[in-house]
Amino acid sequence: MPTSTIRSIEALRQALATERASGRSIALVPTMGALHAGHLALVAAAREQADVVVVSIFVNPTQFGDKLDLEAYPRTLDHDLEKLDAYEVGYVFAPSTEEIYPNGKTEITVQAGMTASRFEGRSRPGHFDGVLTVVSKLLNIVEPDFACFGEKDAQQLHLVRRLVADLDFATEIVPVATERDSDGLALSSRNARIDPARREHALAIPRALVAASRSADLGVEPMLAAAQGVMQSDTKVKLDYLAAVDPDTFLPVDENHSGAVRVLIAGTVDGVRLIDNTLVRIP
Repeated sequence: MPTSTIRSIEALRQALATERASGRSIALVPTMGALHAGHLALVAAAREQADVVVVSIFVNPTQFGDKLDLEAYPRTLDHDLEKLDAYEVGYVFAPSTEEIYPNGKTEITVQAGMTASRFEGRSRPGHFDGVLTVVSKLLNIVEPDFACFGEKDAQQLHLVRRLVADLDFATEIVPVATERDSDGLALSSRNARIDPARREHALAIPRALVAASRSADLGVEPMLAAAQGVMQSDTKVKLDYLAAVDPDTFLPVDENHSGAVRVLIAGTVDGVRLIDNTLVRIP
């Protein structure tokens, strides 16, 4: 099926209504464009789940607290469409800001709750309110059977799952493992903004997660200390947070915790903020 690029909500709804009438299932891959192999892994996962894949490309202004960060975010629609040519994508939904927010920022928004005030939410106030509001809009527009989200953005994935469960969306959220470059750095559209001469410093983040994984059998505090030691060894990385949370609740675990733990990390390298995480098990 050739890819069709659609810019209006009504046109997309009409096209998908025809697909549903033919008995086809639908999967959504929400993106902000600047597609890389991590996004394409989401597309591949969506293709495995459903008959028709919809990839949305929309740089959502309401999730940016910093206007300069919003302006700096890459917009590469033509290149994105070229990359999607190799995949069986039914539709690319590439609306304008005015199409999604015809009256400016919506008066009614989704509030992400207390979980969103920690970690990414503490550093980026209001970020997850913007994310969940636009995800709600996309789920209402597309009405997908499945929606694929990457595990790299672990807090976002957790909150999207809560959104779907708490507000009774009829969509199954499909998590997709983090894609990494050969040097271990998690793929991100922001990586392109790192000076190549300073990329080595960014590798402290995945190395810290490896150290945490290797020390997990010693307990929560030794595990975090091992990761902290790696981060402190590179003074060019400004650490924002390093934490261990319960994967089910996203609450920090105590020193006596045993079982699954997600280790979260965020830091700034060369003025670029990066996040990563890994799942470990404490005996």
